Amino acid sequence: MEAGILPLELWRMILAYLPLPDLGRCSLVCRAWYELILSLDRTRWRQLYLGYTECRHPNWPNQPDVEPESWREAFKQHYLASKMWTKNAAILETSVCFSLFRRRRTRRTLSVGPGHEFHSLGSALAMSSLFDRILLFPGLHEEQGEIILKVPVEIVGHGKLGEVALLASIDQQCSTTRLCNLVFMPAWFSPFMFKTTSGHVQFDNCNFENGHIQVHGPGTCQVKFCTFKNTHVFLHNVPLCVLENCEFVGSENNSVTVEGHPSSENNWAYTHLLGLIRSSPGVLPTEDSDSLMSLDLESRDQAWSPRTCGIVIEGSQSPTSPAAGSPKAGSQEAEVGSDGERVARTPDSSDGGLSPSGEDEDEDQLTYRLSYQVQGPRPVLGGSFLGPPLPGASIQLPSCLVLNSLHQELQKDREAMALASSVQGCLIRKCLFRDGKGGVFVCSYGRAKMEGNIFRNLTYAVRCIHNSKIIMLRNHIHHCRASGIFLRLEGGGLIAGNNIYDNAEAGVDIRKKSNPLILCNQIHHGLRSGIVVLGNGKGIIRNNQIFSNKEAGIYILYHGNPVVSRNHIFKGSAAGIAVNENGRGLITENVIRENQWGGVDIRRGGVPILRSNLICFGYSDGVVVGDEGKGLLEGNTIYANKGCGVWMMSSSLPHVTSNHVSYNGLYGVAVFSQKDGSGESPGGHGAQENFGEDGDATLWETELEKDDDLLRRPITAALVESNTVNHNGASGLYVQSSEVLHVITNVIHANGDRGITVAQSSQLTRVANNSISCNHQSGVKVEAQCKVEFRGNGIYDNRGHGIITKGDSTVIENDIIGNRGSGLQLLPTSDTKVIKNRIHSFRAYGIAVQGRAKALLQENTVFQGKTNKTIFQQISNNQECIMQNNKFLVFKKKSDTWRLANPPARPHLENSLRGPSAAHSGQKVTAMATRITAHVEGGYHSKRSIFCTIL
Repeated sequence: MEAGILPLELWRMILAYLPLPDLGRCSLVCRAWYELILSLDRTRWRQLYLGYTECRHPNWPNQPDVEPESWREAFKQHYLASKMWTKNAAILETSVCFSLFRRRRTRRTLSVGPGHEFHSLGSALAMSSLFDRILLFPGLHEEQGEIILKVPVEIVGHGKLGEVALLASIDQQCSTTRLCNLVFMPAWFSPFMFKTTSGHVQFDNCNFENGHIQVHGPGTCQVKFCTFKNTHVFLHNVPLCVLENCEFVGSENNSVTVEGHPSSENNWAYTHLLGLIRSSPGVLPTEDSDSLMSLDLESRDQAWSPRTCGIVIEGSQSPTSPAAGSPKAGSQEAEVGSDGERVARTPDSSDGGLSPSGEDEDEDQLTYRLSYQVQGPRPVLGGSFLGPPLPGASIQLPSCLVLNSLHQELQKDREAMALASSVQGCLIRKCLFRDGKGGVFVCSYGRAKMEGNIFRNLTYAVRCIHNSKIIMLRNHIHHCRASGIFLRLEGGGLIAGNNIYDNAEAGVDIRKKSNPLILCNQIHHGLRSGIVVLGNGKGIIRNNQIFSNKEAGIYILYHGNPVVSRNHIFKGSAAGIAVNENGRGLITENVIRENQWGGVDIRRGGVPILRSNLICFGYSDGVVVGDEGKGLLEGNTIYANKGCGVWMMSSSLPHVTSNHVSYNGLYGVAVFSQKDGSGESPGGHGAQENFGEDGDATLWETELEKDDDLLRRPITAALVESNTVNHNGASGLYVQSSEVLHVITNVIHANGDRGITVAQSSQLTRVANNSISCNHQSGVKVEAQCKVEFRGNGIYDNRGHGIITKGDSTVIENDIIGNRGSGLQLLPTSDTKVIKNRIHSFRAYGIAVQGRAKALLQENTVFQGKTNKTIFQQISNNQECIMQNNKFLVFKKKSDTWRLANPPARPHLENSLRGPSAAHSGQKVTAMATRITAHVEGGYHSKRSIFCTIL
């Protein structure tokens, strides 16, 4: 008979009346009939599945309103699983010693209940044979003594779930058994409802109330569609156990405890269980599922708060930098600021391009220029962050900072893929844990894998201690009263693709040498930190989204030492990453953006390595190195934060090298030494954090290891070297310190105030081989009683003076060229040695000595800037100013041209640059005349960071 004789709709109506065996036979006729049977998925197969009393909805309990992809496949999987307990029947039949107990073709059904064959379960078991079916009719069945199962049997409740209740304590001593459609309650003499030590037990569609279930290895168990109310499942040394589609409610302790290493001795069911697990659809990620989850999280994030800056994720092509804003018209006259500092207001190009001819010059005066080059900002991150941030514009991330999907990460990391695919110990999937104390407790070398579960309204979701290992894939963990996941005492494993949110403590808490791999999770909206690493905890934290937490996104303290890489940490109410109390860690290639208390906060002995991160759009400072903070800041891009780019205390001896610090609201780099509250953390940084197990205080300092980190070299002075500091709202570098500071081979360009301001420096501040150019006021200003040494710097085209000083300064072998004020302005109270410099002013004097300034001017070359403008200005009768062997060059005709040669224009950075950014980044060198055409609005600046001002 051909299937095409009748319309398809009629065939479906006819076949809807067939029982399951006939549907199977019809599917074997031919391909057309097979496809016809498959087309009944939403009708007949759905009806068969829901009419089967031994199972519940395939997506129960987590998504009972979501239909499965295939009702036929769900029915098939459940049917095969329900028969798994009889897989050893063939083994028993072929065994010589069991030849007298071969399984009969038809199993007997023994009925238990009032008016039936047996009045109690115990009496029915006494008469049962291998694989008999014992049917309990509705009612309460209470056994007064312990029931021992010595032969494989199936115990099934008749009717709907809840109509048959069994009060018993069962000890399984046979190879296999199955219990289905029952409500278990403990007997009056024992809290254990069921226990086994070697056999296999299968529970289907049962309820367990107020008792315990215990399975010892090499015993195994398979549990599906069961509800556990205030019931504890204890698994000891089990080689394999499967808990699937179960609900755990109201536990007074842990719902599931997995203890001990999986037994190396396996029973008959181990191989069959393993095959069943691998044949059933799992929750390992695919490309499509990963992209959908990312879109869902991003859309939810947009609903929570408006985005300040959109980030467009693209491939590895180099994005073009945004175009600079058009020049703004302004006054073209120079003004004299406080202390005689000149500030020129002209329509200039902030990047220091070639200036047009002097429209504002008097016709009877000529302006003379020198030919030289100025070091501009060094391109980093593909050049994406060289331009100013534009409101509403998107930022293109380079490929090294783009988040990968979990599927991509597992494809790249074969060890993680092997871990995600492994099955050992206890497998818990698609279960619901709610409204109790604990979810899953894994201890003493235990192994557990959790896939697609929901943990909610618990004290904690998962605890892993004592060399145990957990694998957690795509679980939802939320509204826990403590942390979501605890790892202690060398716990480890893989935590990947989970959604962890709205927990009262940390989303993930890592302590005492635990070392997990935390990969591609969303950890957000926690009432404390997202991830906490302390007490010698380690771990690899990679490719996660950590956002909108009340405290630090990642908090490292008490010798915690994780590797934090390629995460996106954003929109937190505190710092993105906080490192305190001797915390360590390698923090690399993260995107840290839009956090309230800055990107990274380091203090109280924190010694992290911060390398190649993008720290941007923060509402405070980009990086704060507070009291007793240390560490290495290398190759980071610190961009468009509302406070300072880097705020640090020189007494902490930080090493800041090869960073790109640009377009921040206040100082690019601010160096302080005062202790006025800056050492205290605000509440958002965990000053009152309680790091006890479940809220009890724990003193970790006595248990810490003192191992040395070979990556950190000793530093005897605070060091700021090889950085690009440009277009910040206030000074590029602000120094108010009483410790030694070295400022070496930096490019300080086009900042809204001075290039460098030294407001306090009782110890020597050494400024060497820097390029200081195109800043909106003077290149450098030194206040009274400051000790500063300038050597080998190039100070070009600043709108004020090149160097203005009131303090004790040594100026040796610098090029101070093309500044709009005087090249060198020496104010009263200054004591300055000026030796072997080349000095030129665009508008004013080459060197101006005012008042009773004390100075030694020796072997300098001073170029004339304007006709009718003297090169040197000095107040008469100043015996404190000594001039020796200086050379003054005056133009004789228009065609005269001077070039800086022998040596070429300073600074000489080619051999000085080092660090990751200098290794592969070229230098942007802009040809310059003595006049620039940029106008950048000066920003508000203060002597403290926003962070410390609020404190």
